[in-house]
Amino acid sequence: MLFAFTDFQHQGPYQGELEAAARRYSNQPFIHLMHDAPRFQPASAGRLLSALSRQFLPGDICLAVVDPGVGSARYPVAVESRGIWFVGPDNGLLSSVTETDASAQWWEITWHPAPLSSSFHGRDLFAPFAGQLAAGYSPTAIGARPLYDPIQAHCPEASIIYIDGYGNCVTGIPAGRLQEDQTVTVGGRPLSHGFTFSSVPPGEPLWYCNSMGLVEIAINQASAADSLQLEIGNEVSLT
Repeated sequence: MLFAFTDFQHQGPYQGELEAAARRYSNQPFIHLMHDAPRFQPASAGRLLSALSRQFLPGDICLAVVDPGVGSARYPVAVESRGIWFVGPDNGLLSSVTETDASAQWWEITWHPAPLSSSFHGRDLFAPFAGQLAAGYSPTAIGARPLYDPIQAHCPEASIIYIDGYGNCVTGIPAGRLQEDQTVTVGGRPLSHGFTFSSVPPGEPLWYCNSMGLVEIAINQASAADSLQLEIGNEVSLT
C-alpha cells in the first residue's frame, strides 16, 4: 500500500494532485492516512508518524510531507526502515521513524522532474518517487544516492504532539511505560487513568491508552484542548 501523511489539511486540490502524481507510476492502493498532521512542525509530526507506522507492513510506502522549508536547500530523501519506505523532506520529519532502527538506510533523491515547482515538491517530486518505488524500482534506478548525515529533530515524548478534531490531545509517551495508578499532569491539572472516555462522568478529564498505544488526554464529551487550554508542544509530567 501507499500511504499519504501530510499537513495539507482538507481544502483545495492538494490531496487529489498528490494521489494523481503517485498513481501515474503505480496502481498500488493509495491510502490518505491523514492530512492534518501538526502544521509546519516536522518534529511533532514525525513522532506521530512513528506511532502510526506501526500498522504498516514490509513493502508499504509512506509519502510523508510536512515541509515548511519547501524549495530551500534541504534534501529530498527516501528512507528504508524494517522493509518500509518513507519519502519526504530531510528536515527531521523522518528521524523519529528510524531512531530505534540502526540499520535504516537513507537516500538523497537526485531525480528531478521537469518542470519542478518551487512550492509543491509533494506533488512534483515526492509523490512520483514514491509511486516508482511502489512500482518496484530501486532508489538507485530512479535516481538516488546514500545519505549519511540526515537531519535529526528532537520532539520530547512527554509533550503533546497532536490534537484531533474532538480536542483530544495525543502525547508522545508510549502508554505501556505507565502504570494505571500513575498521574499525568498537564497545564497544572493532574489527571487520573481511565480505560476509555466513559470511565469518567461527562465533562471530566482523564488520560488513557489510545489506539496508537500512546498516552492521550481527553474529556468525556468535551474538548480537552479548549477546556484545559492545551496546544501542541505543551509539556506533560508524570507522577
